Amino acid sequence: MSTPVPATPPAVAAPAATATSAPARLSARALVKRFGETTALAGVDLDLADGESLAVMGPSGSGKSTLLHCLAGILVPDAGSVMLRGRPVHGLDERERSLLRRTSYGFVFQNGQLLPELPAVENVALPALLLGTSRREATELATRWLASLGLAGMEGRRPGELSGGQAQRVAVARALVTQPDVVFADEPTGALDQANGHEVMRLLTEATRAVGACLVVVTHDEQVAAWCGRRIVVRDGRVVDERRTA
Repeated sequence: MSTPVPATPPAVAAPAATATSAPARLSARALVKRFGETTALAGVDLDLADGESLAVMGPSGSGKSTLLHCLAGILVPDAGSVMLRGRPVHGLDERERSLLRRTSYGFVFQNGQLLPELPAVENVALPALLLGTSRREATELATRWLASLGLAGMEGRRPGELSGGQAQRVAVARALVTQPDVVFADEPTGALDQANGHEVMRLLTEATRAVGACLVVVTHDEQVAAWCGRRIVVRDGRVVDERRTA
């Protein structure tokens, strides 16, 4: 059975305020993750409401990437819970977590991780195709997403024919094409200059708000974090600071 995907991407500039009193879409309680003798997470609590954006900051080795991976179902915590819309993620087996990542999560990585042999439109369409959407529908949807992110006319270009900023916008479109519940971005501007980094963050935050998705951004850059509505600082596996930025 195919999983439906949205027919049309929303305008990325559409306003969508976060209701702080709304029930959490994504939550974590008392998360613990160890690697041998090293404790990467030492009891983290977190709540994200619909449309909310969160920057996760901290020094190298602080546990911020481990937190993202546990929230995304890539890693299984040793203790604690992760819930998506009230559904336990931490108790799923690998097959179930893989399906969850395809249907409910989108990902943007530092270097995009686009498939180099595929043109932009096929890179974006791929997640929808994996959910059973017809090639025609997936291609049309991908084309509309690319246009909404300022890439009309570049559908046939392969990643090597795009600038770094353009390629990262393709990665944003790919992350959003199935209208996920949560988008996870791991240092999404780390390979970009400042101007392109700001543009990618503007598009990423506006587009996720417009579709009502949560956004979790791991970054060491204060200017990147400022695009998110809230930020936390992780140190030694614990949240040591939390504040709203907007």
